[in-house]
Amino acid sequence: MEHLRDLTLLPKAHLHLHFTGSMRPSTLLELADKYGVRLPDALTAGEPPKLRATDERGWFRFQRLYDAARSCLREPDDIRRLVREAAEEDVRDGSGWLEIQVDPTSYAPLLGGMIPAVEIILDAVDSASRETGLGMRVLIAANRMKHPLDARTLARLAVRYADRGVVGFGLSNDERRGMARDFDRAFAIAREGGLLAAPHGGELTGPASVRDCLDDLHASRIGHGVRAAEDPRLLKRLADRQITCEVCPASNVALGVYERPEDVPLRTLFDAGVPMALGADDPLLFGSRLAAQYEIARRHHGFTDAELAELARQSVRGSAAPADVQEKLLGGIDHWLSG
Repeated sequence: MEHLRDLTLLPKAHLHLHFTGSMRPSTLLELADKYGVRLPDALTAGEPPKLRATDERGWFRFQRLYDAARSCLREPDDIRRLVREAAEEDVRDGSGWLEIQVDPTSYAPLLGGMIPAVEIILDAVDSASRETGLGMRVLIAANRMKHPLDARTLARLAVRYADRGVVGFGLSNDERRGMARDFDRAFAIAREGGLLAAPHGGELTGPASVRDCLDDLHASRIGHGVRAAEDPRLLKRLADRQITCEVCPASNVALGVYERPEDVPLRTLFDAGVPMALGADDPLLFGSRLAAQYEIARRHHGFTDAELAELARQSVRGSAAPADVQEKLLGGIDHWLSG
């Protein structure tokens, strides 16, 4: 029987982690107490809330919980604490590179406006990176539920801070709302500014959502993308172009996209040659962080340590990490596997 290596020691890159969703549950409770916020029972029960977002009502409930948590981030110190703790958790799970995703419009009203909010976040990321040794950058994401003109404003802002730690531009929230093509200009602005394009697609809706991200937004990565497994031609296209899918197994199950961990099509994507970067999505709501996603691949899909090492390599290659950082992480992965 193969010796099972410690997955928290496997160097890896984390490419799908949302800002508020990265918060420790204990931190949320402390901040809620500090500001007198009455949280929904689902956020105070001591275990992940029961969620199912495959229908409109379930998605609304998910968003309501997320918004309640976000309302507890009110001061620059709260932002700094969240970012530092997210970095600490990632280091504990073996991450050597983290790209954290944020929509700054959600925090701007309490932080003095959009530009101050972005600068506070980027300063917090820079400090956390220095304190923990974790390579850390930011992906600014627009919201599908808002007007495409808002997305263009965010894209310009993201490009403005490309030399301060912003590496990509995303598109999040319910993919059943807002056509990808409505946001094509925003993504063109981001790409022309040197940012990678990483919209969400292929989670709550099927393969067509992934195709739209490729055709209309010229995505270089896909947030989730798991529903591509339903279309062999699309799988081949992703594999041929080496488009990395940021797959979040625990999230997929928690939101009802798949019933069981073993139903998430990790093996289908892997065997088709589609690069994957496993991600935790929103640990605050889904109850598990980065290393646990690799454990799902091992336990429920039979991935060997050699295959898990290859998943880690794919996460590194799909990242915006500089060449020297990628080289160091890839060397660490080889060492993990040989040692």
